[in-house]
Amino acid sequence: MSLIAWIIQYAVQSLLYKWILSWGGAKWLVGLKSALTLGWITWDWNAEQIRLYILIIWIFSSLWFVVGLFKPELRF
Repeated sequence: MSLIAWIIQYAVQSLLYKWILSWGGAKWLVGLKSALTLGWITWDWNAEQIRLYILIIWIFSSLWFVVGLFKPELRF
């Protein structure tokens, strides 16, 4: 994957995570919508649990983004 594509992918992903964490996306996703969007494990979670899950994923995703900046063979 090219560097530009890597950066664009991370930016779009971060925008989605920001929406879920800060702009009310977690409340909208509660229930079946969360299972379809985030995975089957989240279908019975409340908004706060979804926000914590996304925060953890965003942290790991950010670390992987930085690693991918310096090691292009690890980009996918």
